[in-house]
Amino acid sequence: MLLENLNFLTLAIFAPILVLVGILGFIIPVNKSLTSGATPYNIFHILFGVIGAILILNGNEGWIRAFNIGFGLIDLYQAVASYANLFPRLYFKWTRVDDILHIVVGALLVLIGVFGQ
Repeated sequence: MLLENLNFLTLAIFAPILVLVGILGFIIPVNKSLTSGATPYNIFHILFGVIGAILILNGNEGWIRAFNIGFGLIDLYQAVASYANLFPRLYFKWTRVDDILHIVVGALLVLIGVFGQ
């Protein structure tokens, strides 16, 4: 059953959070936010949240697992890119809070993707 699959459950929770984070990024003033409020960064969150939701509705366990691993790796890359001034640092304008979240969430998503069956 899909609800017993940790990858499915993780993405079922994570996808709406991504959409919400993206929307809140447009609502919360940049000077009041602990995380980046850059428009491309907000769009990125909404887009990947919608993709995650579509995968949940589709129910394909392989694609859900691939999303968790892939997005986790993207999160880890973003932490490295922020530190090393790599693309898309100029557009996403990460904060230290973003960096910490990318490391924690990225590592968890990769671990769940690889081992959560």
